[in-house]
Amino acid sequence: MKAGIVGLPNVGKSTLFNCLSNAKAQSANFPFCTIEPNIGVVNVPDPRINKLEELVKPERVIMATVDIVDIAGLVKGASKGEGLGNQFLGNIRECNAIIHVLRCFDNDNIVHVDGNVNPIRDKETIDIELQLKDLETVEKRLEKVNRAAKTGNKEAQTEKALLDRIKDALLQAKSARTIVPQSNDEEVLMEAFQLITAKPVLYVCNVDENSAVNGNKYVDQVKELVKDEDAEVIILSVGAEADITELESYEERQVFLEDMGLEEPGASVLIRAAYKLLKQQTYFTAGVKEVRAWTINIGATAPQAAGVIHTDFEKGFIRAEVISYEDYVTYGSEAKCKEAGKFKVEGKEYVVKDGDVMHFRFNV
Repeated sequence: MKAGIVGLPNVGKSTLFNCLSNAKAQSANFPFCTIEPNIGVVNVPDPRINKLEELVKPERVIMATVDIVDIAGLVKGASKGEGLGNQFLGNIRECNAIIHVLRCFDNDNIVHVDGNVNPIRDKETIDIELQLKDLETVEKRLEKVNRAAKTGNKEAQTEKALLDRIKDALLQAKSARTIVPQSNDEEVLMEAFQLITAKPVLYVCNVDENSAVNGNKYVDQVKELVKDEDAEVIILSVGAEADITELESYEERQVFLEDMGLEEPGASVLIRAAYKLLKQQTYFTAGVKEVRAWTINIGATAPQAAGVIHTDFEKGFIRAEVISYEDYVTYGSEAKCKEAGKFKVEGKEYVVKDGDVMHFRFNV
């Protein structure tokens, strides 16, 4: 599962990517500096794993990760191939969610591709390019499905009805994610269409250091614009975050954050939000050899969770032994949870909860 960072050139995408992944993507003050998408595997900050480490004292700790992709800046005309547009749009299509970075700071030393700072216009520029590309996709599918629908084919008629609704939305400059599937069939179709504007989106307002806590007039404009979208808005001073990552010690970073009025780096907030955006959650295994966070889809069953460790665990699943994270921390160990009756044995139907501490029994 990958989240792609998109935006116009020079809004801070590559600098943000560097902060998140510590992979040094090239960063420069001109468009098209990033041509190949950079992919960073980023640890998901989770204080729960620190607490489990404290209690279990394992030999090693492995955190959950999320893949972040730094995609080159889009420009007007990208949907028609302008500025390497087709390649960039292809890279976005391969991602499961979009992190849309908007420039919300004034700085005469950093060129804006459209001449002045206006996050509303910038958002609309990107949205329109993505919507135009989706419109092209929808119209091509409609050409194919129209003939079959006319012959009375029920599946084709279902697909046509959904495509017509999506097309109407796109023509009104609305994204495909505004169309809610009305049935399981429509949900499956929506997934199959692979539309860019159907992907969940998170907006990152890149602000100056002084606006990192409360935002500024540009952030207020963005929040007002997206209030009807099912999307989160995060305020981040990407320049300050870059400075934080350069500091050697935890103590130095904490002093820097306190001076800014922040409790933790904005990058940590963003990574957790991206993880949630991808509909991912975590369960833990905790033993003296290893405390580990495992990533599963929200709604995964116990066998599916076991399969993340090894496919044999899912094939030969017998049962899951489960302690909630809260109970584990309250009682301090697996043995004490058992004594207190907080150790549960669950079968194949069990839906894993975020933070469950689990062991699996299987037979292959």
